[in-house]
Amino acid sequence: MAEESKLPTSKESVQPPGIFDWHPFESFRRQFDRLFDEFPSRRSLTDFQPFDRMMSQWSASPPVDFVEKNGGYEITAELPGLDEKSVDVKLSNGVISISGEKSEEKEEKKEGYYCSERRYGSFRRAFRVPEGVDADKITADFEKGVLKITLPKTAEARKEEKKIEIAAK
Repeated sequence: MAEESKLPTSKESVQPPGIFDWHPFESFRRQFDRLFDEFPSRRSLTDFQPFDRMMSQWSASPPVDFVEKNGGYEITAELPGLDEKSVDVKLSNGVISISGEKSEEKEEKKEGYYCSERRYGSFRRAFRVPEGVDADKITADFEKGVLKITLPKTAEARKEEKKIEIAAK
């Protein structure tokens, strides 16, 4: 009768020895990969948002559009979560600046965990005011998280625009 021998089994795939087995970084990479293969999802451990998604909502600099429109310029800034009291618009030495600060505190208690988050952030964007803008008529409106600054051109600046014909040769 033949004897049975039991060999140990492993979930890990065994790689044949190669050139890079001696390299310490290769060993570290394999251990690191194995760590994350076994690590449970953060979503299953807690019921709140993952850190990376939470941080993407608090960008350091808000998106801003600066366009030329109908006899002037318009600056539009998306500032979700802010109100007009937490935003400043200033004109100084031919530069218009938009600055603000947002802060949020959140406390959540559920069975099995306690979550307390505090997030603070400030921003500042500055733009050189183009030549020919009537500084006395600049206006700013804030509605539903969108700041709109209108920079009208002076009458002289509107007249200066001239179409130049292109000659074909």
